[in-house]
Amino acid sequence: MKTMSLCTCVLLMISSAFPQSETQLLNWLQRFPTADSDGDGKLTADEARAFMVSRRQGRNGHGPPTEFHVDPDWNKGRFPDNAICYMTPKDIQTIYREVFPKDSQPVFQVPKPKKALRIVGTGHSFMAPGYRTFPVICRAAGFDQPLRTHTGGGITGSARYKWEQENGIFEFAGKPKPKLLAAIATGAWDAMMWGPYYADRPEYYTCWIEFGLKYNHKMEFYLSDAWPSLRHLSPTPTTEEELSAETFVRLDKEKDAALEKLIADLDRKYPNKVHVIPTSDAMVLAVQAYYEGKLPGIEGINRWLCGKTYSIWRDKLGHLGPGFERLEGYVFYATIYRRSPALIKGDIPFKPLVDKRLGKLDPPRKEVDRLFRQIAWEAVINNPLSDVTDRDGNGIAD
Repeated sequence: MKTMSLCTCVLLMISSAFPQSETQLLNWLQRFPTADSDGDGKLTADEARAFMVSRRQGRNGHGPPTEFHVDPDWNKGRFPDNAICYMTPKDIQTIYREVFPKDSQPVFQVPKPKKALRIVGTGHSFMAPGYRTFPVICRAAGFDQPLRTHTGGGITGSARYKWEQENGIFEFAGKPKPKLLAAIATGAWDAMMWGPYYADRPEYYTCWIEFGLKYNHKMEFYLSDAWPSLRHLSPTPTTEEELSAETFVRLDKEKDAALEKLIADLDRKYPNKVHVIPTSDAMVLAVQAYYEGKLPGIEGINRWLCGKTYSIWRDKLGHLGPGFERLEGYVFYATIYRRSPALIKGDIPFKPLVDKRLGKLDPPRKEVDRLFRQIAWEAVINNPLSDVTDRDGNGIAD
């Protein structure tokens, strides 16, 4: 008998262990609500698989992979001829219906709203909190936000991974899942959002851009800059006393240097089309506010270090602590709609926060929520890559 490779064994273990029936998926959603990466209230088999992979990685202390195999055919300049992106819009929708038979009445396009942009997006667990709160914020601002996402945990939510998966190419050969391509091909979507990933290359984004502009030449694109985490520190700190506001400012600047090169490459080819969503800048401003005593009710920087529930981050990988999903959503809103969230009047009816171990959690205090709105706007207008300025200080972009 031939000996199976370790990789094969792991894949078999994962494929056999994750839930597949509707009942199993429902039970998993109740046990692990964060596995629902797109926040739509339904857990898919893909989301369950991605959650299990990231959970195993987290237990081993590794987190999402920072080094990984990339198919060499990315260097060819053209994808395999059977890639979904080369098909007609009608054929792409036919493939979608075959792949997602339970979606009996798929909505590939929505009427153009008066105020909102129709947005599609990929992303990982750093994007998921903002995807959940962004539509709630928009509703409070007076309009509904059309948002169609295809997300996954860690590497499975990266722009490269989703392009391969949607097109059914490389490791997904013969298994396309064109959730976004079927929509984009209608020409009825105005913007696309992504979360960044390790070792990003311009071509992981140009493929999406080219496809989007093919069907809507006015389409705009937004790349979140994510935020620094304890993984970026060596050695890893063991107490919060080893951290300071300056620590995160330095990490933010180091990360921005790599992002600036990527955006510069994209800007040369697509002038004024690609914009940065400065979530990292906002989180660093929140860290500074914490050290200045301006975040009452926030108990620490990272729960993994201090053990405090109400911390800015909850683990070594950098997932947001309770309440900070609002800040990310405010940054999304401020960047895309070029308006300060501080102009939104009154409280916003966000869903209650629930921790699977601790139960219902307290929301941020009102003064903290208001500061989040100010921080979001400050981060956006002070980052030149957002392409948003507010010279007269009225909270509306110039």
